[in-house]
Amino acid sequence: MLKIATTQVWVNDQEEALAFYTDKLGMEVRADVTMPEMGDFRWLTVSPAGQEDVAIVLMAVPGPPVFDADTAQAIRDLTAKGAASAIFLTTDDVYAEAEGLKARGVELVDEPQERPYGIDCSFRDPSGNHFRLTQLTEF
Repeated sequence: MLKIATTQVWVNDQEEALAFYTDKLGMEVRADVTMPEMGDFRWLTVSPAGQEDVAIVLMAVPGPPVFDADTAQAIRDLTAKGAASAIFLTTDDVYAEAEGLKARGVELVDEPQERPYGIDCSFRDPSGNHFRLTQLTEF
């Protein structure tokens, strides 16, 4: 049986991303390993507290030899526009969670709204990655 274990978001600055995901979103670090033999590549993962079976890699956009300069810049540009990824988070109370996020300095793109599938709102991380926070309706 296949399971999703890890996903990634592109980040401009891993330290800035780490602070946002832990301090503002309340996530926990799952791995933070730097590999000198790979040019100091840093494998940095976080996940929601208590959800240890899924991790989000906070991946710095690599340059050569992985990506040429134009490709790396294109990834940064798409990420800044919120077009490179989207992560959907869920909660039992979107209104309370949205207020908590705002109190910790997260700027919502849109306030909680009722939709056919439930209630949701959205926000972006410092690199531009788009998040939807949902409270799903039982069908």
